[in-house]
Amino acid sequence: MSLDYIFSISGPMLQGAKMTILLFFVAIISSIPLGFLLTLAVKSSFKPLSWLAQGYIYVMRGTPLLLQLLFICFGLPMLPVVGEYLVLDRFFAASLGFILNYAAYFAEIFRGGLLAIDKGQYEASQVLGLSKWQTTVRVILPQMFRIALPAVANESVTLVKDTALLYAVAVPELLHFAQTAVNRDFTIVPFFVAGVIYLAMTLVLTVFFKWIERRFNFQ
Repeated sequence: MSLDYIFSISGPMLQGAKMTILLFFVAIISSIPLGFLLTLAVKSSFKPLSWLAQGYIYVMRGTPLLLQLLFICFGLPMLPVVGEYLVLDRFFAASLGFILNYAAYFAEIFRGGLLAIDKGQYEASQVLGLSKWQTTVRVILPQMFRIALPAVANESVTLVKDTALLYAVAVPELLHFAQTAVNRDFTIVPFFVAGVIYLAMTLVLTVFFKWIERRFNFQ
């Protein structure tokens, strides 16, 4: 297949990649803070809140992301009485599904980061006269994020690949344009082009997180 053909299909596919990138940023910016709040809820001394957060994490991690997307996009409008008020814009609905799903995974990552911190850190902070708030902000959270960073990086790369699930809920992203070109031209070349674009996005993300990790290690 000629380079002219590759260039001709790359334009629409890069347009689709913009939707992929937009979803990634919306999901990552929203799900990380939500995941941290879920971690705090799990560790809360108020048991009903802790149980509710644990139940939420269990459900979101125990069911497929695709099922959750289909439920939010197509299932919510079918609910009796309230369904007509739950008809959401397709991209917004998909973004909501990704945010809710990935928040549960980030919550577990942050919980693991907290568990990895030696209890001596808390005792040393008390000896230094730090308040509970100062201990959390100045001692615990920086260490937690440093420990959790590799797992956050890995989950972020997975998020880039999972954006292909937008295809299943009819949001025109990268894979949608690749499949359209395959059906129209009867060639698998668009799939290879899509693969290269995904690899480029994950490479940029991997390099970025490696840089972040080096910054943390030097501090």
